[in-house]
Amino acid sequence: MPYIIETFDKPGHQDVRQRHRAEHLAFLEANKQLLLACGAKLHDDGKDAGGGLYVVDLDTREAAQQFIDADPFSKAGLFERVSITRWRKAYVDGACYL
Repeated sequence: MPYIIETFDKPGHQDVRQRHRAEHLAFLEANKQLLLACGAKLHDDGKDAGGGLYVVDLDTREAAQQFIDADPFSKAGLFERVSITRWRKAYVDGACYL
């Protein structure tokens, strides 16, 4: 069962995000088989909103927590909080999974 992981950066931590971005992207590449979707949250003007959204194909909440704990952004202390929600995949890329 997939999980949605939403992250919220600590205020004033854009420098932490930038310093660890390359490691974070390498982590995502190494785990791309688990990613149904992911990306940074943005303001309407396209500037960084300070957080991200991951939809991961993992079987348990514990596995989702382990995934986000292993993210270099998490290890660097970037996140103020993280929300993990179980998700039912209904439609992805126009395909129905119900």
